[in-house]
Amino acid sequence: MPAGPPPDSSSEERPLRPDGVPPARAVRDPVSAEDIWGEQDAAQASMRSRASVVHADPFTTTVAPRTDASGPEATGVPSDGVSVPGPAKASEETPAKATSGGDSPEDRSERKGGVGFLRELPVLLLVAFLLALLIKTFLVQAFFIPSESMVPTLEIGDRVLVNKVVYHLHPPRRGDVIVFSDPHPEPQPHRNPASAFVHWLSEGFGVSTTPDKDFIKRVIGLPGETVEIHRGIVYIDGKALDEPYLTQSARQINDFGPVKVPPASLFVMGDNRQNSNDSRFPTLGYIPESKVIGRAFVIIWPPSRARLLHGL
Repeated sequence: MPAGPPPDSSSEERPLRPDGVPPARAVRDPVSAEDIWGEQDAAQASMRSRASVVHADPFTTTVAPRTDASGPEATGVPSDGVSVPGPAKASEETPAKATSGGDSPEDRSERKGGVGFLRELPVLLLVAFLLALLIKTFLVQAFFIPSESMVPTLEIGDRVLVNKVVYHLHPPRRGDVIVFSDPHPEPQPHRNPASAFVHWLSEGFGVSTTPDKDFIKRVIGLPGETVEIHRGIVYIDGKALDEPYLTQSARQINDFGPVKVPPASLFVMGDNRQNSNDSRFPTLGYIPESKVIGRAFVIIWPPSRARLLHGL
C-alpha cells in the first residue's frame, strides 16, 4: 500500500470536556529565524564573558590573558558584527597587608634608630672627652679671669681662650697678653683620680677660680732688654713705650728701675698698674719662658664683651 502523508497531529482526536466541547488548540506566537539567532549569539557572548574573567578574590578581578588576539573576543565584536561589551578592567589597587604587631616599617625603623643611638652614646661621649683632652693639652684652653689686674682690657669674670701652639712657632712678643704658671708654686694637695678629673675639667672649661695658680699679664720687656719706668711712662732700652690700652689713672705709678731682663725670661705687667702684682715686685718677679702656657687671643664670655685681644 502506498504510504500516505503522516497523519496530522492537529487532526487527531482530542478527548472531550465534560460539557462535550473539545478543548481549544494551544496557539503559539510565531518566532522568526532572526530571534532564534539573536538569542544564540547573546548566550554565546555571555559564556565568553564569564570564561574570560577569573575571580581571584571577592575584592579583586583579574583578566585572564588570551593566546589569540585575532579572535572576536580580542576586539569585543563577534563575527556577526554585533558589538559585545568587553570585560571590566581589573582593579589595580590591592588591600594593604597588615604588618605583624600593627607597626609599620617606618615605626620599626625609628625604634631601631633610637636604640642604636643609645648604644653608641657611651662611645660618642668617650670620643668627645678624648678630643677635649687633646685640644686642651696641645691646642686651646679656656681661662677664667679672677682679678682686676688687667682692667679695662679684661674684667673680673671674663673667659678667654689661650692659644698653646703659637709659641712653638715663635717666642713671645712685646704687647702679647699671656697666661703663665706661678713661677714660685706652692706644694699642691694630693687629689684622688675623681677629684683630679673634676679639677682638670673645670680648668679646661675656664671655670677654675684659683687666683694663685695661673696668671695673666702683658709682656713688656723681652730677654736682655732694660726696663725703666719714669713718671708713669715705660722705657725700653731708653725709648718710651707707646701703650694705648692704658687709662690715665693706670699711669699714676711710682718710678721703677732700670732693670735688665734675664735670658729666657720676660718682664710682665698688668694693664691696671695700680692694682697688679707683676714683675715689679719680688713676689712674682721675672717669668721664665718655660712657664708660659700660651697667648690669650679672644674673649668668649660674656657675649657682650666678646672680642679679639691685640698686642702692640
